[in-house]
Amino acid sequence: MPGFLGKVPEHGLPGAWQEFKSLQLSPTTALPCKVKELIGLAVAAQVPCKYCVQAHTQFARVNGASEAETGEAVLMAALTRHWSTMANGFQTDAAVFKAEIAKLIAHLKKSAPAATPPAGTPRDAKAALQEIQQAFGAVPEFMRKFPAEGLAGAWQELRDVELNPTTALSGKYKSLIGLAVASQIPCQFCVIADTEFAKLEGASEREIAEAIAMAALTRHWSTYLNGMQIDEAGFKRDIDRLVRGAKKQAAASAAKPARAARSASLPASPARHSLAQA
Repeated sequence: MPGFLGKVPEHGLPGAWQEFKSLQLSPTTALPCKVKELIGLAVAAQVPCKYCVQAHTQFARVNGASEAETGEAVLMAALTRHWSTMANGFQTDAAVFKAEIAKLIAHLKKSAPAATPPAGTPRDAKAALQEIQQAFGAVPEFMRKFPAEGLAGAWQELRDVELNPTTALSGKYKSLIGLAVASQIPCQFCVIADTEFAKLEGASEREIAEAIAMAALTRHWSTYLNGMQIDEAGFKRDIDRLVRGAKKQAAASAAKPARAARSASLPASPARHSLAQA
């Protein structure tokens, strides 16, 4: 029993635990457990919440996430906050933005996706605007307003991470991570854009809903852990124990098919049943 769960008010614990185990821990949801943990990590990274960053990083690794994948999840959170800040700070008109995204998506549906993004750093803002025009069919207003001195670098990072089909995470999962982060900022502009990008990449309505729900769940536990001032050292020990337990359970599950296979290969004998049971 993790110590932090023991402090949840008695009347709130049953529902909180039910949601936690049925959404985040379940292997039968639309999104793989690894992706759910990467979503949790991305949301936690920009809350920021030390507790949730630590937990989701560990859980993502237990579920097979590589260093490249965890790094990309965090970077997607940073990119989402970056462009959310620009779109909101420029007081972008929501109707105009939505229309621009619709045109952009229509353009991408008609054009064949590039196997790899253009190489190298755009020389200047003019070169960046040309690349954006070529990629999207138009330059969104909030990108046109971006300071010329920073546009080339900002565009290159967006191009080489979020729009790059050869990174560790698929385009669909990167868009779902962006959507999850945007949902709890909240940023209506990024929610609109990342929802459409996720759909373009093949995300189902259920996957979209799960990504948003994972963002909500992460904010829920972040609020609780920070508000209750849970001891960080004790929390880390709890997470380490949970991870060791998960690894042990995974090893035991992996061993069962091997034992069954060995049992199936044994010659028929009166002792075979007893041996299999053992």
